[in-house]
Parts: sequence; structure tokens; C-alpha cells
Amino acid sequence: MGQTPYFMTLWMSRIDKVFETGKVLRVQDEQEMMGRLYYTDSIISPIYALNEAVSSVCVVYRDVTELKKTEIALSQEKERLLVTLRSIGDGVITTDTKGRITLINKIAEKLTGWTQVEAYERDIKDVFNIINVKTGQQCENTVEKVLKAKSVVEPSNYTNLIARDGTERMIANSGAPIFNINSEIIGVVLVFRDVTEKNKIETQLQQAQKMESIGTLAGGIAHDFNNILFPIVGHTEMLIEDFLEDSPYRDSLNEIYTAGLRARELVQQILAFSRQQKNEIKRIKIQPIFREALKMIRSTISTTIDINQNIDTECSAINADPIQIHQIIMNLAINAFHAMEDDGGTLTASLKEVELGEPDLINPDMKPGNYAHLVVADTGIGIDKDVKEKIFDPFFTTKKEGKGTGMGLSVVHGIVTSMGGAIQVYSKLGKGTQFNLYFPVEKNVSEDQKSQAEEPFRRGTEQILLVDDEESIIKMEKRMLERWGYHITPHTSSIEALETFRSTPDKFDLVITDMAMPAMPGNKLSAELIKIRPDIPILLCTGYSEKFSEEKVLSVGIKGFLFKPIMMKDLSKKMRDVLVK
Repeated sequence: MGQTPYFMTLWMSRIDKVFETGKVLRVQDEQEMMGRLYYTDSIISPIYALNEAVSSVCVVYRDVTELKKTEIALSQEKERLLVTLRSIGDGVITTDTKGRITLINKIAEKLTGWTQVEAYERDIKDVFNIINVKTGQQCENTVEKVLKAKSVVEPSNYTNLIARDGTERMIANSGAPIFNINSEIIGVVLVFRDVTEKNKIETQLQQAQKMESIGTLAGGIAHDFNNILFPIVGHTEMLIEDFLEDSPYRDSLNEIYTAGLRARELVQQILAFSRQQKNEIKRIKIQPIFREALKMIRSTISTTIDINQNIDTECSAINADPIQIHQIIMNLAINAFHAMEDDGGTLTASLKEVELGEPDLINPDMKPGNYAHLVVADTGIGIDKDVKEKIFDPFFTTKKEGKGTGMGLSVVHGIVTSMGGAIQVYSKLGKGTQFNLYFPVEKNVSEDQKSQAEEPFRRGTEQILLVDDEESIIKMEKRMLERWGYHITPHTSSIEALETFRSTPDKFDLVITDMAMPAMPGNKLSAELIKIRPDIPILLCTGYSEKFSEEKVLSVGIKGFLFKPIMMKDLSKKMRDVLVK
């Protein structure tokens, strides 16, 4: 047999053992011969004499080198597979054909809450418990689907995995059959990943796109409404100027004018929503804005909800954008309404001035001093503790689909903190919620603000090129400017206006042009006019909805902006300012 002395001794001891015990002995050996590694499988069986004593032995010796190499290769392959499965970023579970778990990797352990030891040979449905996100109903298990289809099952969406501790995660999962060398299914491999954050980001993107679309639509509506509103306000202003103080028509005209101003504020709110209006920070009193917002809310909410107001008239002014303050109050009031929508209740709104010292400050950006303390409270359903921690996150909402964007409180928080203020929320389930907002007050009135007395309309005799594609606006502006002594050349076509200017460029002292016009918008018309005569002063009128860079437009020579609907005093002041310069 070519055995070494060591193996000869080993074999003699094995044979002796069989003689002694009378039992069959099976042994496997590994040895190197002539530079090669061999594996053998041997069976040593006793042979009995007539007296039942072991008289000899029979040795059956087999060379199993190739078989052993195959086993080693399979073992190594299995180990590599296990290492891969443990290292992969997705959860992996394998089962037999009865749905009993044979392997679960680390990611799957983390997502399901079951360890390999605990999950081994358990039914897949015990460990991989999935429900439909939309219906909340139990889903058919992916392993069962694979065994039925006998093929790969593609990734399924809207699936929540319920972990052992009850935690829910949105997952994407797929399955595939495991075949043996005879193409028979011997099990299933299930692959799944946590897509909770990915889905959250996608939802936020969809919400942002929806908000952008709504904003674009709102901006367009606001632009058209401005063009309708502008002549109404303008003609009303001129009529008020025409009638004496004691005229019986004066009161009606003032009411029309006031309604026009309220309509303008409504447009500004729409534009603020559509993000097409720049913030206008100025010294304002919150009281009238607060009352106006509550008046608007009162007309829209159920009569089962009472509104209690306690607005201190002595509360000092703040530096803020009035549209943003209105937006804040409306958001909080609407949330309060939704909290009491089913059972009714009381909405409490209050405002007072308070003094906060160092210990009272809510966030590090606040400074000791006087603050306007605005409160909006309800007696509704309250907010759960876990939910309360997320209410200021963008796009987070607990409202039913179609009832909220999740932008309200996020926007409120952003506005308040950007002003150096703070927002607090107190809530108790079944009792209600209270929002406390703090805005730093502005005690000192600037010299500019002191001098903002009503100025008389400034008159002039200059030549004005007036351009707007709306016939009603052109007629109203022409009449208004001619009353002040100006000489007007009107055009409803920007192309015709350009030709007029090209033929007599030195005739005009000022150009007033609309922004949004067909064929050639106001900014492009202005650029062409400046090419012809670089020193020509130009005022650009805009309804806010146009998308252009104010800095870029100013840099090419345009001297100023007027935002529709334009008030007479604003127009006269801006014209004189530009003409004097």
C-alpha cells in the first residue's frame, strides 16, 4: 500500500481494536503521497470463527479524494455565501419548501427583531410579518408567492414590515426560488430593504412639486386679478379726489377703495403662498392683522366652534412682514379648527406684551427684553407626545390625505425664529393644544417712519411713454397721469412702443412699462430702449408672478419697480424720485 511506518502502526492499532471489541470500525484518513493529497474511507469488519471469536478482519479501502475535494469546495462555497449574505446591505432570509427559515442575515435580524438562533426553523410568517400600507391588511407572504409561481417575484411596493417589537418599517421585497442540480425547488430566498427614509424623501419631493404647481397656478391667478383690480382702485382714487368731503358719494367711494385694498391684501397672501412675493419687513402693529385673520376664520369655520378674543390694544409694534404674520395666524387657527372639527369647542386668541428675562428665554437666539406674546389655543383632541416632537418638520402632517400639505407649522416655525422670536406648544390628549408665539417688539420709531405723513400727489409736465397690454389699465393710468400735468403717449403693444421710441428717442423723459406682455415682455423692451438711449429712466410695473432677477434688471438700467395694483401716491412719488435723479 506504500504506507509510511506511522500509518502502518496506526493501522495495526485499529485492527487490534476490532479484534478486541468485535465491532466494525470506520475511519477516514488524509495523507500526502508523491506530492499529492489523498483522502481515503476505510471500513474494518471482524470475521468470526465457529467458536464466535474474532479470527480475522476484512478491510474495505476506498479512495474518496475527488469526493472529499468536492465536499471541501462546497463547504468553502457555502462559507463564502454566508459571508456574502452577512455582509450584504439588504435583509436576506432563506427557507425550505415548507416556509421554515434556514438562514437569516444580520440586516434581516435588525429589521425583523429575530436572531438567527431564534428564527431557525420557524415559519416565515412568524418572522416576516407584512401588511399593506394603504389597507392595513395582511399581505400574502412573498415566500408563498414564489412557491406558487415557481419563479421570481418582483419587488412589491406599499408594504410595511412589522418587527418583533411592533415597529413598522416600509420595505421593498422580492423573492426567488432556490433550485438543486436537478432543477427542483428546494427553498426560497427572500431579499428586502428598508425604504422608509427613501419613501419619506420621495413623498416630500411629490409634495414640493405639488406645492410648486399650486404656487404657479396661484401666481397666475393673482397676476390676472391684479390687472382687474388695478383700474378699479385707480378710478376709485380719482373719483374720491373729484368729490368734496361732504359729498354723499364720498362714503360709498371710500368703501369701494377700502374693499380694493382688502382685495390687494388677499392677492398678496396668494402671492406669499406661491413664493412670488419678496418679504416686506416693516414696523407693524399685530392687532389689526390678528382681528382681520380671525374675522376671516369666523366666516369659514363651523358655528359649533366659539372664538374668544383678548387682544391688548397697548401691545407694541414689531418688525415683520404683515403678510407673514397673517399667514402665521391663519395656519394656527386652521389647525385649531381641524382639532375641533368633529365635536366643536373654543378657539382662544390673545395678544399682550410681556417682558422676558434671561431665565425666560426659550431659545439661544432670543435676547432679554419685551415681546409680543401671541396665543392661539383650542379645546380639541390634543397632540400625542411622539407626534408633538415632529410637528415642525417640513411635510409632516397627521391630517387625512387631501386635507393638509404638512407645510403650515414648518413655515410658522421658520418665520418666527427668523425674526428672533420663539414658538412653544403645550398639549394634552383629549384636552386641547396651545401655541405660544413670542415676537421681539420695536419700541423706537425711526425718523423715516415719523416723516411718513400723507404726502400730496407730486405733479409734473414731463413726457411719459406708457406701455401696458391691458386696455383698461392704459386708459386709467393715462387719465390719472394727465390729471397731474404729465403728457402721455400710450401703447398697448410693446413692439409699437419700441418703434415710437426709436423714431423720437429724445421726446420722452420717462418710460413706464408693464412686465408681462405678449411678443416682448417689459424687461426685454427696457433693454432695447436703453440700447437706443442709455440715459432713459424706466419704471417696470409687475404683478409679482413674473420670474426675473430684480438685481439683474436693475443692473441693466431700469430705475425702479412698481407692484400692481399701484396706489396713486406710490406712483406719483416713485415717478418724481426717478425723474429728479
